[in-house]
Amino acid sequence: MVDPSQIREHTHVHCSDGEHLGTVDSVDGDRIKLTKRDPTAHGRHHTIPLEWVASIEGTTLRLGKTGAEARAHWKTGSTSF
Repeated sequence: MVDPSQIREHTHVHCSDGEHLGTVDSVDGDRIKLTKRDPTAHGRHHTIPLEWVASIEGTTLRLGKTGAEARAHWKTGSTSF
């Protein structure tokens, strides 16, 4: 697993198929919260588990899941998450 301290705010999250999933807002425990302001978020925060992270390359975090897999299993929070 990736060290959570390596994950920075505003890091772009891309899936294994190259799809942009979102932008990091913060890390909370074993989950990454994605910003609700990203166009892919539709005004809601989403969280994904740290265990999905395959690598971090500069300002890009790559997941070991496709976009469809990630969206099917991410958790959605309220607009005031």
